[in-house]
Amino acid sequence: MGHSEEVSSFWERAKKAMGINGDFVDAWGFGDNPRLKDELLSLVLEGKKTGTTSLVKENELEGWPINKVGDYSVILDGLDRPRAVIQTLSVRRCRFDEVDAEHAFIEGEDDRSLASFAREHRKYWRRSGERLGYAFKDDMEVILESFKLVYSEP
Repeated sequence: MGHSEEVSSFWERAKKAMGINGDFVDAWGFGDNPRLKDELLSLVLEGKKTGTTSLVKENELEGWPINKVGDYSVILDGLDRPRAVIQTLSVRRCRFDEVDAEHAFIEGEDDRSLASFAREHRKYWRRSGERLGYAFKDDMEVILESFKLVYSEP
């Protein structure tokens, strides 16, 4: 997977600063639009967002890799500039309607409640489904990931 020179040089700086060996899995931003990417990145940088949820169906249709424990990801801002490196701490699968309040809290979004987590993720996956040709349902399988911020630049 080819990444921009900006992403590659950012990763090299992170590796050197943090003593990381190896490579990152992917470079991506949280969300599907520049405003949301910037908003969610700021939550990561503040330490509020240490979890994310992906829909298995969307990952399959988009061809996105599924992180494993120990994997690194370069996180992009709304202009697709590299701003942070996260490392995956845990990964588990369940149905969307089985996500618990603890995971909703580490997502760090809105009031961090399970109700707001469910509302906002349904909105996102309905938009994604319209674009990719699937109908989101609450019994669809999701991947719950926790991570830690390991490197960032202003």
